[in-house]
Amino acid sequence: MSTTKDFPPPVKWIDDRLGIGKIGKKNLRKVFPDHWSFMLGEIALYSFIILILTGIFLTLWFKPSMGEVEYQGSYSLLKGLHMSEAYASTLDITFDVRGGLLMRQIHHWAAVLFVASMMVHLLRIFFTGAFRKPRELNWVIGFTMLFLGIIEGFIGYGLPDDLLSGTGLRITQGMIQASPVIGTYLSFFIFGGEFPGNEFVSRFFTIHVLLIPGLILALVTAHLFLVVYHKHTQYPGPGRTEKNVVGYPLMPVYMAKAGGFFFVVFGVTALMGALLQINPVWLYGPYNPAEVTAGSQPDWYMGWLEGSVRLMPGFESHFWGVTLSWNLLIPALLIPPAFVTLVALYPFIEQWITGDKREHHLLDRPRNMPTRTGIGAAFITFYGLLWIGGGNDLIATHFGVSLNNVTWFLRVMIFLGPVFAFWATRRIAISLQRSDNERLLHGLESGIIMRLPHGEYIEKHTPISTYEAYELTARDRILPLDIGPETDENGVRAPKRALNKVRARLSRFYFADSVQKPTAEDIAEAHAHGHGHDDHEELGHADEVPGLTGTVEIDDETAREQITKH
Repeated sequence: MSTTKDFPPPVKWIDDRLGIGKIGKKNLRKVFPDHWSFMLGEIALYSFIILILTGIFLTLWFKPSMGEVEYQGSYSLLKGLHMSEAYASTLDITFDVRGGLLMRQIHHWAAVLFVASMMVHLLRIFFTGAFRKPRELNWVIGFTMLFLGIIEGFIGYGLPDDLLSGTGLRITQGMIQASPVIGTYLSFFIFGGEFPGNEFVSRFFTIHVLLIPGLILALVTAHLFLVVYHKHTQYPGPGRTEKNVVGYPLMPVYMAKAGGFFFVVFGVTALMGALLQINPVWLYGPYNPAEVTAGSQPDWYMGWLEGSVRLMPGFESHFWGVTLSWNLLIPALLIPPAFVTLVALYPFIEQWITGDKREHHLLDRPRNMPTRTGIGAAFITFYGLLWIGGGNDLIATHFGVSLNNVTWFLRVMIFLGPVFAFWATRRIAISLQRSDNERLLHGLESGIIMRLPHGEYIEKHTPISTYEAYELTARDRILPLDIGPETDENGVRAPKRALNKVRARLSRFYFADSVQKPTAEDIAEAHAHGHGHDDHEELGHADEVPGLTGTVEIDDETAREQITKH
């Protein structure tokens, strides 16, 4: 791609009019780091593409109508039964359209994989600190995509108008009606009258195939643009700094790997759709408000919301003729939005507490930020307990225990569990920090016992490699926020002093007990007084580390500078 003369005639024709050669030459050589965890975002992207492709297929035969028809299709057990056109067309896709059941199941599995991969991808970003400046906006965009993906999945789950999805919609309608003042009006607007109404399938269909996919596509575009603009984050390692990116070029290496990985994801999803049954709507029958499916459960990503409702004790209040259903208002309309808002704004909260305004392109090891890692564990525990609560009836029946005991246990643990998870995870991270410092200062235990001339027995330690030493020291020394004196040199009281004191306390708590990396003096002193290994073994030779084309050699002087830099 050195000159436009190298282009084939059709490409050259486009280049002469759009100038793609100059743009492509720069961007197609852009470097991206290589790590298995970066594939999580790719899985989400490829799942979204699979959803679009299979969704187009399903749209050709699905009828988004609540009009009543008498089923005369291939499934004999429901023949002659009155049902909506939406449910009848879903049965036709399943049994009468060639490949219809496979496409339905691929579509459903891709939706599950889309939400799951986004969740795990966001967890990776959280625990490694990839959301820090300048990527706060991209964190909000990614979290918005997850939120829209969950809504999109739930709406698609309700389109077939079967008994299971109708039960879920009935619960949702109850939550909507619990909204003070506007609940009834909002329910009538969404469902087109009394539940289930005659309009909700057509309205949900428009939102499912047009509005939310368009929003997600726009957010995906913005997300990828910001990834390219900000450069990709990378894990610490020799040669990697805050000012460079070490990895493979987009073209041809990364595009070939990404293209192959797309077909792997598509193949695995197709295999799941072919072999693993999901959402067999023909077993549930059409929705009937007078019936309910025994042991009904929503898709897994809605389980935490259902668990929140199930764990809340039932009580109401009455004020001036207005009924407030706290058993729905708190678990469905207050706790989930509060939790989602807290997670979405976390990058800004952490930045305010720590006072860290620097740009970060190197990722953190989770152990090096123990408080953040503990907070993440608390979030996961809170979510997990609510998710378990969504299946409290199945837990009780499968394990032969009391449903009330399961529910009360989860009610207690929803308060204690996150606190314990935070404390335990934080202590483990701090212990791992101390272990890293011990390895850095004193090396590895060799298991060889030596006796000194004066009779003391010691264990010989083996120095760690330069590569490992660099990884252990490729982090900043962190200190609590200093808010300065209470008054300036003229005796004038500093503004917002009370707020800054709160901020300082939070900062001290955030960094409390965190183990700082050793200074150059600490390393020198440890090696000078260390026992059981020779000084010349410390950094006595140039280490070779894996590179993009063979190896990259780091000499002794460079290695010492990288290890002792802070």
